Amino acid sequence: MLKKTIRFLYSMKFAILLLILLAAACVLGSVIPQKQSFMWYLSEYGTRGGALVVGLGLDDVFHAVWFLVLTVLLCCDLLACNLLHLPGLLAQTRALGRAPKAGEKTVGAVSGVEKPEAVFEKLHMPKPKRAEADGKTVLYAAKNRAGVWGAWVTHLGALLLIIGFTMGQATLTEYTVMGVPGKTCPVGDTGLTLTVEDFDVAYTESGTPQQFTARVTMHGPEGDRSGTASVNHPASLYGFKIYQNSVGTAAKATVRSEGGTVAEDVLCPGDVLQIPDTPLTITFEAYRNKGFGGSGTVPGYTFVLENGNSGERYYGEQAEGENAEFDYGVSAAGGEGRSVRSYEVRFSEPRTATLLRLKQERFTWLALLGGLLTMLGLILSFYLQPRRVWAVQDGEGWTVSGECRKGGALFYDRLREAAQTGEKEETTDAGC
Repeated sequence: MLKKTIRFLYSMKFAILLLILLAAACVLGSVIPQKQSFMWYLSEYGTRGGALVVGLGLDDVFHAVWFLVLTVLLCCDLLACNLLHLPGLLAQTRALGRAPKAGEKTVGAVSGVEKPEAVFEKLHMPKPKRAEADGKTVLYAAKNRAGVWGAWVTHLGALLLIIGFTMGQATLTEYTVMGVPGKTCPVGDTGLTLTVEDFDVAYTESGTPQQFTARVTMHGPEGDRSGTASVNHPASLYGFKIYQNSVGTAAKATVRSEGGTVAEDVLCPGDVLQIPDTPLTITFEAYRNKGFGGSGTVPGYTFVLENGNSGERYYGEQAEGENAEFDYGVSAAGGEGRSVRSYEVRFSEPRTATLLRLKQERFTWLALLGGLLTMLGLILSFYLQPRRVWAVQDGEGWTVSGECRKGGALFYDRLREAAQTGEKEETTDAGC
């Protein structure tokens, strides 16, 4: 029972089972938004559904313990399969290159051949080697011995691909930056900043967006580095891949008081504007084309006003062209009395902003190497047929035999055609 279990754990059946489970996990990780808050999942999937998503780790699939366990099991299975088959493949490779022995397995034999060298040439075999066996002269040649390694190389490529992907996801550093031309934004906690120099949207004749292109500059300790990021063509700056991810709408926020304008800036969704000398902040949330005003069709803005001292928050909506007014009270020194200042907030000049996603993937090279090895393995498997042909001198003529690891019957037909004779045929259905 134990031996059967061990053999199953090192079998392709178990590997396929693990691949199916990992594929299902990747699908869930693509369908379910990742790394959101617990309350967000509760609001989106309900109390039970949200708790199930978080409890099973589906909110961060690629870092879940069970995903890593499945990946490690698959890697161990593929590695064990390769190691177990390695001695046999080495023996097969050596066997294809040596002189044949008596009773060698063959797909067929053709007797009475006068010019065996011509058979080798018609079958596009290398120049045959000559040897003596059992007092007879033997000519032999092998071709496409590398084809024996097709499945082995494919498994090795899949192993490196899985390891590269898993390690890449586990160590992935990712940030998002939204900006408009001329705006400089910090890149997370890296100390780097990014400036959107220009942003362009190309349209089709029907008016549908066709391509989004952003020219950006990253500022760091080694100076400024510029590049262009468009859909499917990321820029590479300071070790980050910069992807053109999406677009949004930014707007200019202006805060006025009795003395005039006290704060003004272009805000993208999520940006915060601090009102000087106060604990007040204004967070711009979104611009909507409709849904404001009495008719429900006037475009407008949503924002959050927050008092950092009291923790009070006000969720506001402002229709296009209108102003939002609020009062802020400040206690005088010593706690006596209270002065009130009125502020006026106005959002205007909506404009298209680009959403950039910055990724630093440290194991992309390993996944790429795995992909290349997988392609090489498939080429070896499907396009290289390991074959061997030998001719044994039999009296005044020669008996030509062959061995083919793939498509043995078709190869024997070619062998017989190359020999150009039907005399004294002896066929062995050994197959490949």
